[in-house]
Parts: sequence; structure tokens; C-alpha cells
Amino acid sequence: MLPCVNKKFFGFECMGCGLQRSAFLLLKGDLAGAFIMYPAIYTLILLFGFILINSFKNFKYGGKIIAILAIINVAVIISSYLIKLYLN
Repeated sequence: MLPCVNKKFFGFECMGCGLQRSAFLLLKGDLAGAFIMYPAIYTLILLFGFILINSFKNFKYGGKIIAILAIINVAVIISSYLIKLYLN
């Protein structure tokens, strides 16, 4: 696994820490472990999956759906980061 440069230089994890390990756990089939490692993994998959599908078949409200999914992703990433930062 690649080390977190932010953690190495500044001593605390970044908002993306755990994504790589979470994806690896997801590929191994550990769905709960992937969520615990990085809670935004499933919303990211949903966002990028919809972006991929929308690139081939343009939905009427595709841009709005992508914007809403992106806002949800940012909210999940920030809230899980703050929880991890202050509870650990």
C-alpha cells in the first residue's frame, strides 16, 4: 500500500486516508470492513458509476444528479474524517 504523505510529513491523516485499504477490502469481499475503513467508499462508487453510465446515456437530469451525489460524497467524507479525527 502507498503511504499517506500528509500523515508522514504533518503527523495526521488526510481525508483520503483509508480509501486504498477500503478498496482492497472491498475487492476481497469484506463489505463491512471496507465501510469501517472508509465510509465514503460506497457513495464514491455510486457517484463514479453514475458518471460512467451518464457518459454513455445522457439522462435528462444527469448533471443535477451528479451534483447531488457529489455533495453527499463531500458531506460523508468530511463528517467521517471529523469523527475519525476527534474520536481517535
